[in-house]
Amino acid sequence: MAKNNTTHLLLPGESSWEIWSQSPAGFVRTSDEAHVALKPSGITKIPAGDLVHFFPVRALTALPMHVPTGDVSLFPDLAATHAERSGLRPDPFAGQLTDIFPIFTNSESSTFLNVILRSPQTEDLPAKSAKAFDISPRAYAVKGNTLTLWRELGQWVFAIHQEGKLLYCQATTDSSPSPDSGLIRQIRIAIAQLSMQGISTSPSHAIVWSSDPETHTAMLSESLSIQTDLAPRPAPVLPEPRSHLLPADVRAARREARKRQNSILAIAALALIYLGAAGYLGYQLWQTRSTTNKLLARVNAIAPEGEAYALHIAKWDELEYGIDLNYNTVDILNRVARSIPPNSGLRLRTADVSPNEIRLIGEAPQPQAVNDFSKNLFNNNDLAAFQWQTPEPKQSNRGWEFVFTGSTPVTTP
Repeated sequence: MAKNNTTHLLLPGESSWEIWSQSPAGFVRTSDEAHVALKPSGITKIPAGDLVHFFPVRALTALPMHVPTGDVSLFPDLAATHAERSGLRPDPFAGQLTDIFPIFTNSESSTFLNVILRSPQTEDLPAKSAKAFDISPRAYAVKGNTLTLWRELGQWVFAIHQEGKLLYCQATTDSSPSPDSGLIRQIRIAIAQLSMQGISTSPSHAIVWSSDPETHTAMLSESLSIQTDLAPRPAPVLPEPRSHLLPADVRAARREARKRQNSILAIAALALIYLGAAGYLGYQLWQTRSTTNKLLARVNAIAPEGEAYALHIAKWDELEYGIDLNYNTVDILNRVARSIPPNSGLRLRTADVSPNEIRLIGEAPQPQAVNDFSKNLFNNNDLAAFQWQTPEPKQSNRGWEFVFTGSTPVTTP
């Protein structure tokens, strides 16, 4: 009987894990009813053939780096040093949990993405051993400098691509129906942190992948000032170059250990069984105590970093009025100026502009110009956040005077 060489992809979907099978037209998704599961270990029916397992974004940490060298042989050491400084130390006994993906390289400088997997537990791996492993953002082909957002297992994740290559990805705890202000704030922080590391990234386009046609993208588009499209998540592809990630199969090692233990118990005397059981329990107790001490030491070591990160987020929130165009007084005044009817003779004598209130005092030769200006303010989408009060103009010896006010609810950024 010929061996089945069909390739299957195990991917985290919007709400559960999915299996995609290779076909002449590409990869197609198999029946949902047969494979719905919240954990890979819960998938009971995996088709015969080669399996490629894609870890979700929440199972990894992405560390992009810009280095002043074009020698690719130095990348592993540079990445390991950077990871150590960030407090990330992959378990050396859990397999190959790191990989490096070059993005830009020349003789003087380079940019690459270092990916570090968290040690997978038994429930994080499928019952059938996978032939290869990778990460979910690399399963989708993206062109240009693009920001992509999609849901993975109920929560939003986002990725930044530079010239079609994955530069950064991050999981969030946001499970809202559409990208909201909290998710947008995390995207801004990620872009700012990349810039502080000397990594220039300027997405010119954003794509939100969602099966729900009612997903709203207006807030994302307006906040980041980039074109945003809503589309179904594309069919996955096998990424190139292939990943070198290869976590150890803990379950297989445990099965072999149990077989050896059963063989020894079958031929050993009763006294050796008691001694072996006592030694095994003592070793497990020692190992548990040792693991607990290591975890406590790790918690104490990273506690200052957590406090520093919280302070960093708080300071970014304080800068909201300075970096958000919605609060820029010059930009707001420009939107007001565009609402003045052309060739009407209307002019503003005073314009008091703040992020939450506008007070306009002006005059015009005719009352029609004032009325047109009032309508334009109400119809200007760039000023939709303001609630306008436009009383009737009053006649004066210089024409018709008016006082308009616009206000918006005060919110804490």
